[in-house]
Amino acid sequence: MPVKAYKPTSPGRRAMTSADLSEITKSRPEKSLLAPLKKTGGRNNMGRTTARFRGGGHKRRYRVIDFKRDKDDVPATVVGIEYDPNRTARIALLEYEDGERRYIVAPEGLKAGATVMSGEGVEPRTGNCLPLGRVPLGLFVHNVELQPGRGGQIVRGAGTGAQVSAREGRFVHLIMPSGEIRRVLRQCRGTIGHVGNVEHQNVKLGKAGRRRWLGRRPHVRGTAQNPVSHPMGGGEGRRAGGRHPCGLTGVLSKGGKTRRVRKYSDPMIVRKRKRRK
Repeated sequence: MPVKAYKPTSPGRRAMTSADLSEITKSRPEKSLLAPLKKTGGRNNMGRTTARFRGGGHKRRYRVIDFKRDKDDVPATVVGIEYDPNRTARIALLEYEDGERRYIVAPEGLKAGATVMSGEGVEPRTGNCLPLGRVPLGLFVHNVELQPGRGGQIVRGAGTGAQVSAREGRFVHLIMPSGEIRRVLRQCRGTIGHVGNVEHQNVKLGKAGRRRWLGRRPHVRGTAQNPVSHPMGGGEGRRAGGRHPCGLTGVLSKGGKTRRVRKYSDPMIVRKRKRRK
């Protein structure tokens, strides 16, 4: 998927790039697979802001994605590739032999008219879903489960893929896109191939308004705010805070550990993504 550039007719257009959407073959979503998507504006159920600088943005409808791929041994035909405003990847609409339709995250190279399947004995081809214990070593997978039957939770972003590197007892070793090596149970499922829309990382928004369309409001520095709004605000002139850097609640932002206990997934990590210097 190439990236489309624009003539510098304005300062915003000068650096702007966008996806050319050449791989998309279906423009209107499947009505039966749409759900309402309510905006939060960064507020929790009590109306308090828990995520700053969120709000606005274009109205969206959620596309219900089949992350589990649990319709086994039933061939499905790819009806078309669609744009999904809720994720960086493209989605593919499948139609099974019994007439049921489902959305999946579209892998790179999957075309309209192709046939995909899921199950334990299926062939390891692009778009097919099978347990990681049956995936040949060296192949790349995406939409990987962390618990059998729960549905894919990791490796779902545009252009990502995890390589099956080794098998060890009950586990399979995956080389994650970050470089981390993680152990995952052999029964967990994954879909063969990389996620599509590989060039997404090269897209430049170009102007502030395009970021507002995504629901992102301007990020304001603490030192630029009033003293009632932020601990580092206020002061005469361009004062640099007058105290150690901290966040909105006063927690120091430099130095010191922030993790209280070990994460539950630590025993599953063979090699961390952050190398020791």
